[in-house]
Amino acid sequence: MKNTSRSRIAAALATTLAFLALGAAKVEPPDPRPPAKTDLSLLQCGNLIYAGNKSSVCFADRFLTDVSTQTTLKVNTRFCPVRLDAEALFDYPFCVMSGNDDFKFAEAERTQLRKYLTQGGFLLVSPGCSDEKWDKCFRAELKVCFPQYTLKAIPMTHPIFSTVNQIPRLTDKNGKPVMLEGLEINGRLVLVYSKEGLNDVANAKGCCCCGGNEIRDPAKVNVNVFAYAVLY
Repeated sequence: MKNTSRSRIAAALATTLAFLALGAAKVEPPDPRPPAKTDLSLLQCGNLIYAGNKSSVCFADRFLTDVSTQTTLKVNTRFCPVRLDAEALFDYPFCVMSGNDDFKFAEAERTQLRKYLTQGGFLLVSPGCSDEKWDKCFRAELKVCFPQYTLKAIPMTHPIFSTVNQIPRLTDKNGKPVMLEGLEINGRLVLVYSKEGLNDVANAKGCCCCGGNEIRDPAKVNVNVFAYAVLY
């Protein structure tokens, strides 16, 4: 029998997937006001709040509008802030996580992250401005949370690179070839990570970040990751 958290994630997915046969609908541009409130009639994307009050203002939600126009998925085109240690996390089948500088999860957050990723949730992660301190802390926390699993390079033959957009190669903004990393649990990809960055900072409102060595065309990658996460 499915437990409560898995059922909540599955219910959020089912609501959206029921519309797949209806065809893509026209959508209005994203609301310029603060992040939208949760609407469980749509597929939600959470913006994680973690380590006290850390979160991201430098991860653009533009890719959610692209998902809504390029696929038949019914998506809330605004990020919804959600605490990593909150039960409400399980209303979000997909979340983004980013930030800068050092951080450390509380034990309750580690427990919640294990539960979320092992029971149906998916996380898209990258540091702001390719921040090396944040990258180091994230990798350390992931080892604490999942000592039996490791981040591994995702080959370009993986379906994540062809789910919506055809992406034959990845480069940073300087043209250097790069790769995404992923975390698999029991054969299921549950987390995608880029140390260079997928934040699409040029389209992030209120962000003064330079983007660092961010991957080119990050929104295209994010669309694919989102579609893969909810359809596979």
